[in-house]
Amino acid sequence: MTVRAKICGIRSEADLRIALAAGADAVGFISGITHVSEDALDTATARRLAALVPPFVNRVLVTHLEAADEIIELADQLGVDTIQVHGLVSAETLRQVKAAARGRMILRAVHVAGADAILDAKAAAADCDAVLLDSRTADRLGGTGRTHDWTVSARIVTELAALDCPVVLAGGLTSANVGAAISAVKPFGVDVNSGVEDASGDKSQQACDRFVAAAHGARHS
Repeated sequence: MTVRAKICGIRSEADLRIALAAGADAVGFISGITHVSEDALDTATARRLAALVPPFVNRVLVTHLEAADEIIELADQLGVDTIQVHGLVSAETLRQVKAAARGRMILRAVHVAGADAILDAKAAAADCDAVLLDSRTADRLGGTGRTHDWTVSARIVTELAALDCPVVLAGGLTSANVGAAISAVKPFGVDVNSGVEDASGDKSQQACDRFVAAAHGARHS
């Protein structure tokens, strides 16, 4: 299976061109935040950038919003294909988002801080189309630049396979470690943000090229 690659934290037309040129399968726009993110966009900017994405590349809203109606309204305004629920929402809110998605895919973020994440991921699987495993800190729900325990992530992939729920791996990935991460975890897809940025926080063409090539080249059964 070819592993899909998402480049998140797109914040400019230059970032978007770089991600598309690298061959990203999906691009993420961060909007509606409650925790620190240098890549957060206002609604108008996110909508403008999402409209520039060509067919067959998935447009993903990444949001911390915690009310289902606000999440759906923002997704409607942006015109995205997938909603990545990255906030600290309840199971009921996730069900409401899924019910109101109108054909959009729902990706639920689960933060891997220990073995408890296995139960969290299994609980979320019933109300989303895929689970994204990420790292977090006290003030960040993503974009930490830190990996987590891939042995836990691998167990989640195995558990969720029985539920037909794909897993996307995020958290501290770079072109240097994504091959090892895929080998260890065997995810459906991988997600990168800070790992492909230059010192100014903009996306690096070389880093994006290498990341997508490494992800696409690291097939697993």
